[in-house]
Amino acid sequence: MRKIFYLALLLLYAGIGSASGNSLAGIAEAKADTLPVPKGIKELLFYVQRDPNANTVVYELNRTAQGGLNDTEPIYPFWIRYADGGEQKELNYIQRKFAYGVNTKKLGKDHYEVKFVSYGKLALYLRKAGDGKYRVYTTINKKEAILDRVFVRIEGGTFWVPNVLYVELSGRDAATGKAVTGRFKP
Repeated sequence: MRKIFYLALLLLYAGIGSASGNSLAGIAEAKADTLPVPKGIKELLFYVQRDPNANTVVYELNRTAQGGLNDTEPIYPFWIRYADGGEQKELNYIQRKFAYGVNTKKLGKDHYEVKFVSYGKLALYLRKAGDGKYRVYTTINKKEAILDRVFVRIEGGTFWVPNVLYVELSGRDAATGKAVTGRFKP
């Protein structure tokens, strides 16, 4: 329960500030279908967006200086702060440890279990596909899917206890490639 509170709080608060400060005044609700899609990220795995703005957390494959996969931290999360001109920014300590960070566990060669630090119930798996590219897989609508996007809808509540209405997962059916979307309430 404590981690869900931190997730809800940080999903509302983290990343909404601009150079002029962290104010909720005047920020319009972001519409899931009008938010920007990250571009130019060479090894983008998936991204997370949420109300109340377009700032986005990107999850990219983390390679070593030699070009191999970083076994201890195979995924690198960072912000694209669209509200601040598209600047890329590191997650801060609280964001990494309580909201947007991920824990990974190596299951085998080129296969990892991935869980959000804030919500360990969502099973994600980083695997190398037949084409040699890594992808993150999960279950959407009872089918294995390649995860592309996570959207968190927040409506009302208070600054300290926002009301998370749902989490929406979007991706592609792993077998057919068709777009799939599913929602759940954390």
